[in-house]
Amino acid sequence: MLSPSAPRLARLRPLLGYLRPYRSHVVGACLALIVSSLMVLLLGQGLRHIVDQGLRAGDTTLLNRTVVAFVFVVVLLAVATGARFYLVSWIGERVVADLRNAAFRRVIALSPAYFETTKTGDVLSRLTTDTELLQTVIGSSLSLALRNSLTLVGAIVMLALTSPKLTAIVLIVVPAVVGPIIFFGRRVRTLSRKSQDRVGDIGAYVEETINAIRTVQSFTHETIDHQRFGERVNATFSAATARIRMRSWLMVAVVFLAFGAVAVVLWVGGYDVIAGRMTGGALSAFVFYAILVAVSGGTVSEVIGELQRAAGAAERLLELMETTPSITAPATPLALPDPSAGRVAFEAVTFHYPARPDQAALHDFSLAIAPGETVALVGPSGAGKSTVFQLLLRFYDPAAGAVRIDGVDIRNADPAEVRRHVGLVAQDPVIFGASARENIRYGRPEASDDEVRSAADAAAASEFLDSLPEGFDTFLGEKGVRLSGGQRQRIAIARAILRNPPILLLDEATSALDAESERAVQAALERLAAGRTTLAIAHRLATVLRADRIVVVDQGRIVAEGTHQSLVEAGGLYARLAALQFTDGTGTPLSAR
Repeated sequence: MLSPSAPRLARLRPLLGYLRPYRSHVVGACLALIVSSLMVLLLGQGLRHIVDQGLRAGDTTLLNRTVVAFVFVVVLLAVATGARFYLVSWIGERVVADLRNAAFRRVIALSPAYFETTKTGDVLSRLTTDTELLQTVIGSSLSLALRNSLTLVGAIVMLALTSPKLTAIVLIVVPAVVGPIIFFGRRVRTLSRKSQDRVGDIGAYVEETINAIRTVQSFTHETIDHQRFGERVNATFSAATARIRMRSWLMVAVVFLAFGAVAVVLWVGGYDVIAGRMTGGALSAFVFYAILVAVSGGTVSEVIGELQRAAGAAERLLELMETTPSITAPATPLALPDPSAGRVAFEAVTFHYPARPDQAALHDFSLAIAPGETVALVGPSGAGKSTVFQLLLRFYDPAAGAVRIDGVDIRNADPAEVRRHVGLVAQDPVIFGASARENIRYGRPEASDDEVRSAADAAAASEFLDSLPEGFDTFLGEKGVRLSGGQRQRIAIARAILRNPPILLLDEATSALDAESERAVQAALERLAAGRTTLAIAHRLATVLRADRIVVVDQGRIVAEGTHQSLVEAGGLYARLAALQFTDGTGTPLSAR
């Protein structure tokens, strides 16, 4: 990544790589840009000939020819300008589309550890607001900068050819114009980065609040959240105002100095025309070129301010794109056995979450699960049960020890292949803003409609799905808001069934179901688990009783193993949990009530 000491606009340099696939468009845009700049410069000579040879000489024929030539130049200028605008705008849109794709590809490849310390809204801001700003720069501002730079250089050359004395006056102003650009430009870039960061804060707060809208309204927290949102909006406004103030001073300085020079040129040139040392046409052409210098210089200075702002956005976006995932495939990954037996082993695993480096989520954790065995993980909240799932999916790597599937240390395998061996049904299932069919097919995108229905049948979901307005093709709403909790759970179970993995992870998969649905889904899960390795985080008696083995976890360690009956008889943590969770407090199982 570029260091903070790198030239400010150099931070845009990595973006040039995204232009290479579109060289033909870039070349066409450059040619159109050069032609349009040349035509603008020729307008000055046309003006000179109209004044000197048409008006002053009184020759109408010559005037007509000169005007026709002038119009021809204008036509070429119009065509070249239109072509330049189309090509540059197309390049801007295409490059930003590629940037967004590249950035999103990087985001979804980042490990969960990254999102422990990064706000989702900030990531969204970089993918939307920052890329939109870059689109404006690439598709507009950069073209303006190049065109006006060419015009500025060409106009200065034409000034020198027209009147060296007056050109010297104009050139005296150039350092005075460049100075403010450098001085204010640096500050604009710094303030732009701060402004973009504050916009990211707004996005993060909105995203968090909307996701928790039911909680917000349940606790009548709207007024407080609105106040806190207002504070972030005002912070963003303050940062933007500081940036605008700097750019305003930059524009004041440049416009005053540039057009002040034009006034001086008119004054000195007017004396030369009166004295006969210069023709009226030459002065007209010189003033035209001087105005071009002033306008082009002012535009370039303004665009440099935009580029400085874009440098801040590019820095944020490239910072995201250059973030290295903590979980990656090794250079030569080991292949997992195919077909997989589903053997799982945790060998003396110790693990700390990045956000809690001082507290071990698992400590010297060892567990071997035979192919086809169903193991229930039981323990208090925070004991490390979910961490077992996280490590088996290789969302994280342990600090010590190893996690193996069929004897292969999963750190030596491709994470994607590891995850293809695992099917997950979470306690709070994720339902995407799509149809029921698409949500189930998420488990295996290439599955046929018949396979989707079979999975839904096995998860006891077909009946309620068929009753929806458009059946399996009904849009379920964002996060499945059109479904009940039990219906969402059955969609998630159908997704796992369709995936047909050798290893199942069930995070209390039936917790949101009513008694009738639970029996149907429990039967489906038992059929699915047959011949497969199953780990289940258990909070309900039905899950515990169907397990081949119960593993009791506390403070990241295994404290007991056995069957339900043997662990109850042994007393200890499991017996206490069973008394609290699996009975009504008198020893009567909840399932018997």
